[in-house]
Amino acid sequence: MAGTITCGSLLQKLQLVWDEVGESEEDRDKVLYQLDQECLDVYKRKVDQATNSRDLLIQALDDSKIELARLLSALGEKAIPRTPEKTTGTIKQQLAAIAPTLEQLTKQKNERKREFVNVQSQIDQICGEIAGTIEVGEQVAIPQVNEDDLTLERLEDFRSQLQELEKEKSNRLEKVLEYVSMVHDLCTVLGMDFHSTVTEVHPSLDDSIGEDSKSISNDTLSKLDKMVATLNEDKKLRLSKLQELAGQLYDLWDLMDAPKEERHMFDHVTCNRSASVDDVSAPGSLALDLIEQAEVEVQRLDQLKYSKMKEIAFKKQTELEDIYAGAHIVIDTAAAHEKILALIEAGNIEPSELIADMDSQIAKAKEEALSRKDILDKVERWMSACEEESWLDDYNRDDNRYNSSRGAHLNLKRAEKARILVNKIPALVETLVAKTRAWEENRGLVFMYDGVPLLAMLDEYVMLRQEREEEKKRMREQKRYIEQQLNTDHEGPFGSRVSPNRPASSKKAIAPKLNGSISNGTPPNRRLSISGQQNGHGVRSGGKDNKKDTAKTASPVNNNTAAAAPAPPPAAAKEDAASHISGTDPVPSTP
Repeated sequence: MAGTITCGSLLQKLQLVWDEVGESEEDRDKVLYQLDQECLDVYKRKVDQATNSRDLLIQALDDSKIELARLLSALGEKAIPRTPEKTTGTIKQQLAAIAPTLEQLTKQKNERKREFVNVQSQIDQICGEIAGTIEVGEQVAIPQVNEDDLTLERLEDFRSQLQELEKEKSNRLEKVLEYVSMVHDLCTVLGMDFHSTVTEVHPSLDDSIGEDSKSISNDTLSKLDKMVATLNEDKKLRLSKLQELAGQLYDLWDLMDAPKEERHMFDHVTCNRSASVDDVSAPGSLALDLIEQAEVEVQRLDQLKYSKMKEIAFKKQTELEDIYAGAHIVIDTAAAHEKILALIEAGNIEPSELIADMDSQIAKAKEEALSRKDILDKVERWMSACEEESWLDDYNRDDNRYNSSRGAHLNLKRAEKARILVNKIPALVETLVAKTRAWEENRGLVFMYDGVPLLAMLDEYVMLRQEREEEKKRMREQKRYIEQQLNTDHEGPFGSRVSPNRPASSKKAIAPKLNGSISNGTPPNRRLSISGQQNGHGVRSGGKDNKKDTAKTASPVNNNTAAAAPAPPPAAAKEDAASHISGTDPVPSTP
């Protein structure tokens, strides 16, 4: 090509210059030799460069093959499509053949690595939240990924681990929310500030913070568990205290007969008196100010009860006296009143203890009255029969009982009924004696009736009844004798006549008397009272209608001090009567 410079054209041009100059052959040979050496050096450099380039390509090919194998191993791939099984072609061709596969595996490796980083970051995040080493929402450092093991199997293991951790996180979050709810409910019942209480455990437990941002660490759960246990214990203690105060309020109200209006003011305190811990859920029902309010009221009533103690104690004493009066038991009322008054003024006994003791005495008195009821009922029947017997005796001595006066037929009917009733008296007395003796044997005590042994009364009545029957027999014989004499005198020529209408001497019907004497025509249940005073104090008397006497009784009979003994004779009946006072010290009584 014209104008192209080549080595030959340059050599020709060099020959022309030498010819013109007249260079010798020797000089020309030296120059040519130098040119040959310089050309050789250039070729050598070029060969060396080519060789180095080839070596680099070979190294690159080897590195590519090694990287390919490492990627296949790291990714767990056994074979890659389009990977040449045999090495053919030039080095560059081999590199060109491996490059797409290597690029594909590198891309896959980077993607797999990102997946590992993502999964491991989440695992580290949850583990840190559970351990409490990081706060909720705080970013963790990028985890170190083992690039030599990026297999899908290992990735699945991490994903399974992450799934378990997410499940545990969900459970912990649910547990935290449950604890928070329990703390909220307990704070509501106890009247405490929920926000300040729950944030003491962790600030993220505030209601304004979302659920996903709440702490789920072991420390948080532990503190919540302790807080719930502490609040439950506080709830239990407060409920116990409130129930104790409610019980004291009820005792004081009952003690002082507080009106319903006053009690209703503390319904919010007493409504949980018998409730269990789990049943109490009303807001503020166990607040400290509520307990303090109840304590103040208890203190107020406790101070007030001493001023009303005397009134309540004497009211109880009156109830006790009424029970004994109905049971015909004689007790010393004045001594009981004095003892109660001395105990209250001395302050040696709690009012509640005194009332409890009196309630116990009332219960014992009711029990004793109940044990005597059957016998007392029969005593009333006996006394009623004795009344009818006395009336019948008066009726039989009336010479005008058969006249046609107004009301005569009514008296006649009453007399018929009285005779039937009087005929039952012996059997009634026999039954009454048997029951009384059984009662005394069972209790080891003497059965007293208005201060007199009942068996003594019955024995006296039986004796007097026998005397009366004998008196009636003598009266009939005397009447018969007088009639005979009258008949004889009437038949005589100079005899005088005596009126047979009324016997020369007769006695009125005899009825039993409580104090051992005989009463003419007075029924025993209408005059059962012991004349005189007992220890200077009035004693009770009982009748058919169980009316109260003016004297008040004091306390139960001291049954333990009265020993079982045969009934004393009527003359000593009064001295053997048991006296009854409040307390435990027996005081002798003299009717």
